[in-house]
This record gives sequence, structure tokens and C-alpha cells, in this order.
Amino acid sequence: MEKLLGNLTRGLVFVVSAPAGTGKTTLVKMILDEFPTIVGSVSCTTRPPRSGEIPGKDYHFLKKEEFEAKIQTGDFLEYAQVFDDYYGTSKEFVLEQQSKGKHVVLVIDTQGAMQLKEKKFPAIFIFISPPSLPELRERLFKRKTENIELVEKRLSWAMHEMAIANKYDYNIVNDNLYVAYDILRSIFIAEEHKIRREK
Repeated sequence: MEKLLGNLTRGLVFVVSAPAGTGKTTLVKMILDEFPTIVGSVSCTTRPPRSGEIPGKDYHFLKKEEFEAKIQTGDFLEYAQVFDDYYGTSKEFVLEQQSKGKHVVLVIDTQGAMQLKEKKFPAIFIFISPPSLPELRERLFKRKTENIELVEKRLSWAMHEMAIANKYDYNIVNDNLYVAYDILRSIFIAEEHKIRREK
């Protein structure tokens, strides 16, 4: 019997990007919780763990030398340097999950997403926007995870990211979490049932 999701022999890849503080982590967690056929890719990073983060669950925390060795051996599907730290996606993990019929979500920076676009990697690209920059500023200050200088850096980078949102397939404005989730969910369902023609 056909299900909403989980009918394909080879899973799809969904790339989700958004400025920090936009709610992308919450939205992706909601879809992972609802559909067991969707898995999140756990990125590798050289930044130190934040309070409450669990190695292997939130990120694979690597030393800079380890990360750079993996770049040399071509282990990453994409990688980017953001605020002096590296972030990257394991190629082996993504391809293995796809072969099991699982959809894989990559929550990655716009730099990494554009790398995948340039490589013509087959994926569905989703951008999540804040309602406005003042609203984003307020959310970042409320998080209390970074100092004022880093918040300002993130806001400046957010403006750069939002300027290339039109390069994505979809743009969801997260003004209301539940409406944004309904839109995200509908994209996943529609993309699985889409007829794909060879170009």
C-alpha cells in the first residue's frame, strides 16, 4: 500500500539552509520525528560542542587536522568554512542511506549548498527565511548562546545568505512554526510523488 513517504527504492536528498536563529533545526526535527523514512545527516565540524550537544548526534566533532585530512581524501560531499570553523557532510553516509530508500536531510550553510548545485548533485534545495532581520536579531539575542559581536557577525552573514535564497527550489518564511512545518512537509511529500524525467 502506498504511503505518504517511503515508497522509493532510492531515497532523495533534501538540502535545508537558513540563517542562524531561523528555526531550521526545530523544523527538521519535526519532520524527522514524524517520518521514520527520513534521516538527518550529522555534519562534521571543528567547532567546540555547545552546552547540551551530544557528539555523534548533533555533530561529529573533529580536530582541524582530522577534518583537513578528510578533505584531502575526498570524504565530504560538501564542506565550508564558517566563522573560522569547518563544517562538512559525509559522502559515504548520504549515499548509503539513499541506497536503503531513506530520504536524507542535509542542514547546511549556503556555501555548501552552492557547492552541491555547482556539482549538479541531485537534491531538492529548500531555504528557510526569517520574517525580517529585526525579528532574527531578537531571536538570536534570546538564544543567549553567543556574545553581541558574534550575533552581529551572524546577522551580517544572514543578509548575504538571504540574497541568494532565489537560487533554491523553495523558500519558506518561518513566521509561524506550524504553518512553516506544513509547507515543509508538503514539499517532501510532493517531491517523492513527482515524475522525474531524464534530462
